[in-house]
Amino acid sequence: MSHHRTSSGPTSVDRAVDELPEYAERVLDVAELIPPGRVMTYGDVAEWLGDGGPRQVGRVMTLYGAAVPWWRVVRADGRLLPGHELRALDHYREENTPLREASRSAEGHLPRLDMRRARWDGVTGDADRDEGGGAHI
Repeated sequence: MSHHRTSSGPTSVDRAVDELPEYAERVLDVAELIPPGRVMTYGDVAEWLGDGGPRQVGRVMTLYGAAVPWWRVVRADGRLLPGHELRALDHYREENTPLREASRSAEGHLPRLDMRRARWDGVTGDADRDEGGGAHI
């Protein structure tokens, strides 16, 4: 599936993507399966693959994740990816991903993902999510 993961024009990034390690390719394949408005944790992806762990998945996403919907592979605590919070939040709002309003004490007053409602089990479709869709925070 890596044929659509390259950027325009030949660069060192293109060569790196063409030479993806097999594990990285598998992680990115799972990221592409996650439906819009849903998320999987790093640990969920590793468990789904039956290989590696959260740190290995996180490393793959750091190195190669820009070519896939990276915002759908998340921390288990629902906090937005540090350094990418606003870009991720734009994607979550666009996809109607369930969010929880930030408490007044939350750093930056950024919402968190509503993991109970947003988490995808890797099997069921989007239709089984709680009615009402995601929060528009």
